[in-house]
Amino acid sequence: MKKYLLSIMMAVVALSSCAGNSSRSEESGVRSENTPATDISPSSLLTPPSSKENEAPDFTLNDLNGKPLTLSSLRGKYVILDFWGSWCGWCIKGFPRMKEYYQKYAGKFEILGIDCNDPEAKWRAAVEKYELPWLHVYNTRDSKVLEQYEIQGFPTKIIVGPDGKIVKTIIGEDPAFYTYLDELFK
Repeated sequence: MKKYLLSIMMAVVALSSCAGNSSRSEESGVRSENTPATDISPSSLLTPPSSKENEAPDFTLNDLNGKPLTLSSLRGKYVILDFWGSWCGWCIKGFPRMKEYYQKYAGKFEILGIDCNDPEAKWRAAVEKYELPWLHVYNTRDSKVLEQYEIQGFPTKIIVGPDGKIVKTIIGEDPAFYTYLDELFK
């Protein structure tokens, strides 16, 4: 019983530390205070404003081999930043389709999976269990990446163009994301 209660407490702590303290309106993309967002579906596709503000913030986090990987090292191709956690049901449900599209458009884009508050061993185990073939980085608790990208819920996918600018932000899991990829890469 103690292990069960400890597991629940750890899940609550992980969710509360990953959750933002605001949410956004599906239609307008406007954030309003009140509802924290965590494991979200369906999604809303949001297009960033066309200005210098849509530059993707650069970061460096360690990959599965413990080596530093910098976002800017992937410039020149499309990159999908996939913010996920092993505790996120919608994240896990989306993996089969992500794998299908990763293979379908091989070489046209890269996926960079960004961990959200999993213990390192659990993150590694999830990548292995779900056989995720793309790049992955471990997001330490002292990292500011979630803040820099204003992550409000999980999964969140951010498409970064070859020029390093944010093209789309997708919150939640939705077939519209894959329709967008089909339009982008055909």
